[in-house]
Amino acid sequence: MTTGRRGLQPRKQPRQARAEATRQRILTAAAHVFAEYGYAAGTTNRIAARARVSIGSLYQYYPNKDAILVELLTRHLDAGIAAAGRHQDGEAPESLEEIIRLFVRTSIGNHRDDPQLLRVMAEQGPRSPELLDKIARHGRERIAYAHALFAGHPEVRVADTYTATRLAVSTIELVVHQLLAAPDPVDSARLEDELVTMITGYLTADR
Repeated sequence: MTTGRRGLQPRKQPRQARAEATRQRILTAAAHVFAEYGYAAGTTNRIAARARVSIGSLYQYYPNKDAILVELLTRHLDAGIAAAGRHQDGEAPESLEEIIRLFVRTSIGNHRDDPQLLRVMAEQGPRSPELLDKIARHGRERIAYAHALFAGHPEVRVADTYTATRLAVSTIELVVHQLLAAPDPVDSARLEDELVTMITGYLTADR
């Protein structure tokens, strides 16, 4: 759901430790409430009750539940960007299979904490222009990094490496999200092995 900026920003940024602790408590409570009840039933009253703050105190920090969910989604995205950055700063593995395993493992790690909350954030949450821009930029950076690894790799057999890179990166993200957030999630270790085999086979198959 795309929406305007108005109503999606926190009301204030805490400057004191006690205020920051309250904000963190609200966010933690909201994560549990959204995961348990979903977006529609995850009301600010339920969030305030779980956080053990008054509804008035909650509204001092956030104008509505949309702003809370946007902040949770932004934090999740920032954590994913940071994890990807750590891998990109290091030396990439030599074998194509291990390169792909690194991408898959990073994606699984970023989805492991609370898959049900991630489903709510990804499929039902509001989108501000700033958040959409950050998502797009992060996607372009992931694809550029992966393409640089695939394009000159001796094991890659596809002719159009850029399109293949986009397919590989998108497949990893979508499959990991769908299967870890499913009501009957796939075991993460099995998912990693099978997805690595699938993507490696696609990139190395003789055409």
